[in-house]
Amino acid sequence: MCLTGVDYFSTLAYQPSIAFLAAGALSPLATFVLVVLTLLGAFPMYSRVADLSPYGQGSILILEKLFPRWKGKAVVLCLLGFAATGFVITITLSAADAAAHIIQNPLAPLWLNHPIALTISLLLVLGAVFLKGFGEAIALAVGIVVVYMALNAVVIVAGVLAIWQHPDVLANWRAMLVAEHGHPVMMVAMAFVLFPKLALGLSGFETGVAVMPLVRGDAGDTEDSPRGRIRNTKKLLLTAALIMSIMLMASSFVTVLLIPAQAFRLGNAADGRALAYLAHELLGDSFGTVYDLATIVILWFAGSSAMAGLLTLVPRYLPRYGMAPEWARANRPLVAIITGIAIAISIAFQASVVAQGGAYATGVLVLMSSGALAIAIVTWRHRRGWLPYLVITGVFLYTLVTNMVEQPEGLKIASLFILTIVVMSLVSRTLRSTELRVHGFEPDDTALAYIWDAARSAKGIRIIANRPGSGLPEEYQDKRREATESHHVPASDPVLFLEVQPGDASEFSDVLKLRGVEVGGHRVLRSRSPAIPNAIAALLIYIRDQTGQIPHVYFGWTEGNPIAYLLKFLAFGEGDTAPVTREVLRQFEPDPARRPRVHVG
Repeated sequence: MCLTGVDYFSTLAYQPSIAFLAAGALSPLATFVLVVLTLLGAFPMYSRVADLSPYGQGSILILEKLFPRWKGKAVVLCLLGFAATGFVITITLSAADAAAHIIQNPLAPLWLNHPIALTISLLLVLGAVFLKGFGEAIALAVGIVVVYMALNAVVIVAGVLAIWQHPDVLANWRAMLVAEHGHPVMMVAMAFVLFPKLALGLSGFETGVAVMPLVRGDAGDTEDSPRGRIRNTKKLLLTAALIMSIMLMASSFVTVLLIPAQAFRLGNAADGRALAYLAHELLGDSFGTVYDLATIVILWFAGSSAMAGLLTLVPRYLPRYGMAPEWARANRPLVAIITGIAIAISIAFQASVVAQGGAYATGVLVLMSSGALAIAIVTWRHRRGWLPYLVITGVFLYTLVTNMVEQPEGLKIASLFILTIVVMSLVSRTLRSTELRVHGFEPDDTALAYIWDAARSAKGIRIIANRPGSGLPEEYQDKRREATESHHVPASDPVLFLEVQPGDASEFSDVLKLRGVEVGGHRVLRSRSPAIPNAIAALLIYIRDQTGQIPHVYFGWTEGNPIAYLLKFLAFGEGDTAPVTREVLRQFEPDPARRPRVHVG
């Protein structure tokens, strides 16, 4: 919860100021609308997300299942672009805001007044912490959050006592509300209109789901049903939401009543640091400096939760799609890459918090809207309880559209992330297309018996590749006669037929399930794979390693344009099978003497 909280709770550093600048004296009401959306919208929705994706994939996994094949992959790549926007901008924005707090502190020396260099230094330290390991990062997060929230509680209690001692500020606030908006109905209406500008206060839920693999479950949890982990994640989400709701309401209330309106303006004392302003005013500069230090630390470390989310999210998708190298599954290379990207973004935006704010809100709101939409679709298909989630989806979409209209730079940055991910993914998948793309075999007893019978024969293991057709005995008789005529395989030699049905070509690799059947006296091995040549090559390697014999496979030439077949293979996993099979074998086995033989005629 604290790893999530360094992102979620750290928004208290600037959320009250944003709320006042957006809604003025109405900010407590607008914040109340945000709290209602948090508890009655975001929490129920993300509880369902936790049920359906217990390993940290979030709404992305749910939408992938709802849209099969390439449609699902396209949806996932787009959402990964927005997720990268939200997570990376969380890292850079928090570091930039921490740097700004350091520079604005009256005790800070002048030589620290270099925002870009200071931001980059904070990012490098954060990357170094994660290179050392998750455990150290989590331990630091717990201490940072406990200290920061305790200091916030002290400031808010001091603010409430100040209001109690000076009740005239409450009367002044009420008078201001009536003067600005008149009737209470108009106040409520304006609060609903203005609350999307406070959307940064919803930032913790996606991170809370993303770190689910770090949540401890029950001893009886299984891979397919980690009920303890799901239950504990819901406790995490609810506890964080309740704490943040109380703190948002209280901080909004005390800051609006106790801080002069002009102090919130750009460049003034409460700009982006309303609670820090109160800490100095109510409790003295010594306590205020301690509060400033805690705020700086949690803002810097807020990037840790985003880093954890990315380290969970990326390895579950891009390597599995063949759209990233296998080393992308490891944490340390990813930490180095993410840190480098964060540094580049900080330089591009001159470490400006304001310039990055729109992109941050856009990334978070797109993920929340997509999650609400996914849950609405799932519940609608089950024909129960779908209407509340549809309403939640509408509210999130309204919030998203309002934010993007007012701050379109978020959509532009997210589009750049999406374009980069798509281009790099396609390049990576093309370069990896001649890998074996099989990470396991599951042959049935009949298939194993056929393979070992062929291995024990004096004629060797001969396999005829056959494009699946009618499945009648005549089909195999014709193919056997063709092999005799084209490859001079004696009619008396035993052969196996191999048929690979095209599977979901959008998947990169799979476990190859092999079954043996007999059709009119002909022994046939049948399987299904997203990439037919790669599956054939992998099976040949498997047979060689199991039996110790070099198998021979026989193909017929494919009629047609080889370039067209190459493109067909990249998109659909099938094409001119023989030369691709041979190339996959050549890359996997450098020793020609140990390489299975490919015959084409």
